[in-house]
Amino acid sequence: MKQLTSKKVEKYFKSRTDEELRHCPDCIACACNDAVRRFGHDNALDLLKLLFFNDPIPSLHTHSYGFNTATGRNIIETTQEYYYKYYNLEL
Repeated sequence: MKQLTSKKVEKYFKSRTDEELRHCPDCIACACNDAVRRFGHDNALDLLKLLFFNDPIPSLHTHSYGFNTATGRNIIETTQEYYYKYYNLEL
């Protein structure tokens, strides 16, 4: 399983967009790593792409005809819950 680190999160964002990362990269990495284990996927970066850029993950059936499926929405909401759990711990 490919884990995310905060440095990988920052590096990917810089390569993908010119916008500033407004969220905590440590919390993003931890949330994606937890979600990848929960959903039995092998790459946490795929969850990051889904969460922030709405990129489909074909093996998890996150999109149908360009729209999020119920599975895709569940993965996004679960990853967001993990993020805020970690973010609130840091405050």
